[in-house]
Amino acid sequence: MRPGLILGFGLLALGAVLVLLPFVWMVSVSLKPHAEIFTPHVSLLPQNPTLENYRRALTETAIPRYLLNGVLVTGGILILQLVLSVPCAYALAHRRFPGRGLLFGAVVAALLVPFHVTALPIFLGMARLQMLDSYTALILPFAATAFGLFLLRQAFAQIPAELIDAGRVDGMSELAIAWRVAFPLALPTVIAFAIFSVTAHWNDLFWPMIAVTDPDLATPPRGILYFRDAESGDEPGPLMAGAALVTAPLVLAFLLAQRRFTQGLASTGLKR
Repeated sequence: MRPGLILGFGLLALGAVLVLLPFVWMVSVSLKPHAEIFTPHVSLLPQNPTLENYRRALTETAIPRYLLNGVLVTGGILILQLVLSVPCAYALAHRRFPGRGLLFGAVVAALLVPFHVTALPIFLGMARLQMLDSYTALILPFAATAFGLFLLRQAFAQIPAELIDAGRVDGMSELAIAWRVAFPLALPTVIAFAIFSVTAHWNDLFWPMIAVTDPDLATPPRGILYFRDAESGDEPGPLMAGAALVTAPLVLAFLLAQRRFTQGLASTGLKR
């Protein structure tokens, strides 16, 4: 092995350790009894591992409810994003109409605008419509996504025009072509976008803190704050167990879909 290659692997390994260390420490603390957490020396591996912290996290708090809310909110957001983005991305990729280039440029420009900029007018509008403190308030603002539209448009642009024309010759409508031809062919990109979307909204704390105050509607990150306020004090074990339970679904989903995820990113070019 060349020195440059060894150096590259070493830097990658160092970066992986720095990224994974907080998660390893979280799991380690969640498995330690209370007396073992507060010791003068630092031990990464629990000497007397226990699941008591997980039992307390599941029984003494509403974490199961927060996890269910997270599934409902992220699932609802993803479904709405696909319903809106797939036809729009198909039109931008395979339909000719005046202003198409300008519209696509506006989508790219929208990628530069963070959600925090538009959060205040969205909040005021929902307050005027009396939609706050509901699942609608958590889902509806993210139904339209510039990132998803851009990513799917780039994937649909890679589909040969001959396949699209063949669908038209067979008498399929444009909407049917978008869903029955373009969507299956771009499935790796769709899965990659789904992972991005679910991860972003599962971990989002900013908007749930603004849009809802009812604890029964709290998403996992918001629920962890309730848990911290109510339970943590000098007992970080149950708190770390709760954080591990909140993180586990994302890790499992990524492990199951990582192959499609990498395929989707690799196949999405920058075709104009």
